Amino acid sequence: MTTLQKGDQAPNFTALDQDGQAHKLSDYLGKKVVVFFYPKANTPGCTTEACNLRDHFARFQDNNYALLGVSADNAKAQSGFKNKYELPFPLLADDDKSVINAFGVWGPKKFMGKEYDGIHRTTFVIDENGKIEDVISDVKTKAHAEQIFK
Repeated sequence: MTTLQKGDQAPNFTALDQDGQAHKLSDYLGKKVVVFFYPKANTPGCTTEACNLRDHFARFQDNNYALLGVSADNAKAQSGFKNKYELPFPLLADDDKSVINAFGVWGPKKFMGKEYDGIHRTTFVIDENGKIEDVISDVKTKAHAEQIFK
């Protein structure tokens, strides 16, 4: 699905989070960044994944990682999701899909026999210099932090 691979330079994006605050990839140089794309705020799989990352947040911080969640939800939906589950990281409201398309995670999906276009649950681990260190496309929502730290 995605054309971005390990070793590629990550696209330098700018997007607004749940509070209207701008985030640019270049703001995070010198840190590792986990950019996780999820289909929709407040849905069971996305909630499980976000809460798993929340529960391991201290470990991410201890290892110099920043986390950014991204979906096509608007800021209001992202804000509600973040507050409801006390998520300690920003959720980017990519409702124009500019970041989603830059990372190539939008495309045809199948659910219960129906085909539609949507976000493929994918996580990119980006190193301190903006290079992609890992691409996780087989996300295990209950053990996602372990996948990232493998």
